[in-house]
Amino acid sequence: MFGLGFGELIIVLLVVLVFFGGSRLPKLGSSLGQAINNFKKGLNESEEQKKIDKKED
Repeated sequence: MFGLGFGELIIVLLVVLVFFGGSRLPKLGSSLGQAINNFKKGLNESEEQKKIDKKED
């Protein structure tokens, strides 16, 4: 995963925990999940639009 080993991943997670604090992590995770879902939805809509455009030609 991005060339990171287990040790580096733990260090990054600890830095994120210190930087954002324990109370803000759930909000951060929720907003990240919503962003990923919106991105996937946008990709699916884009592919559907391409299929519709091909049928019209």
